[in-house]
Amino acid sequence: MKLVSFSTGDGKIRPGSLIEEAGLVVDLTGLGFADTVSVVEAGFVALDKPGPYPSRKLSEVKLHAPIANPPRVFAIGLNYRDHAIEAKMALPTVPVVFFKMSTATIGPCENIVLPKNSTKVDYEAELAFVIGKGGYRIPASAWREHVYGYTIVNDVSARDVQLSTSQWSLGKSFPTFCPIGPAIVSTDEIADPHSLAIGLSINGEVLQNSNTRELIFKIPELVEYISSITPLLPGDVISTGTPSGVGMGRTPQRWLMAGDQVTVTVEGLGSLTNLVVAE
Repeated sequence: MKLVSFSTGDGKIRPGSLIEEAGLVVDLTGLGFADTVSVVEAGFVALDKPGPYPSRKLSEVKLHAPIANPPRVFAIGLNYRDHAIEAKMALPTVPVVFFKMSTATIGPCENIVLPKNSTKVDYEAELAFVIGKGGYRIPASAWREHVYGYTIVNDVSARDVQLSTSQWSLGKSFPTFCPIGPAIVSTDEIADPHSLAIGLSINGEVLQNSNTRELIFKIPELVEYISSITPLLPGDVISTGTPSGVGMGRTPQRWLMAGDQVTVTVEGLGSLTNLVVAE
């Protein structure tokens, strides 16, 4: 199932199931779900075709971040070997974990806003996974019991703010710096999340092109490590890191500019596109 958050003319955000081949979004409130967090907590993945439930044409709705207000967004730094090398940082021996504030979350086709107090805003294509069943000290072998599905994140980063201190979270958490979407694809639709093509383009130019097989710490290890410190909650988003090709690592460096159209694509999950505007 492709789980989305959507709204119609009334502006109310509802959970939905995206049926791409039919061009429809099925309203899951008819099944008693108030939001997408309640869907992932229930582990509901059965709806993959239109049925006796209210639905809307995809062209008539607005898609939002599939989890509009996630409990937490964990992000993993330096989790591709080639990215650590281009960043001139040592390969990590344990996962590098920081937070992106939920107030940074936006959905597909919403604008990334360049803040006035940064001149070095960067892009990062990432595979993310969403926790369905929470838990504390989850063994790596049990990771599939706790992951509901996968989505795309663009870990937008103000590098000048991020690298002015050893703590990265604020430089990663300006409003609009966490595009997520377009959907959460349930785990039953992805045979192996560690073998997916991942890439990013700006205005049609491909700047990142890799595969999730290059992850240093894979999903089982991340679930075990993070949950050994803090209980994972239903709806938590864990973004697994970015491959090489970010703007900071290029020569000359390539920062986001107003007017850019940024598209992140992950095999099996679709594409997440956002326009860049100035504050």
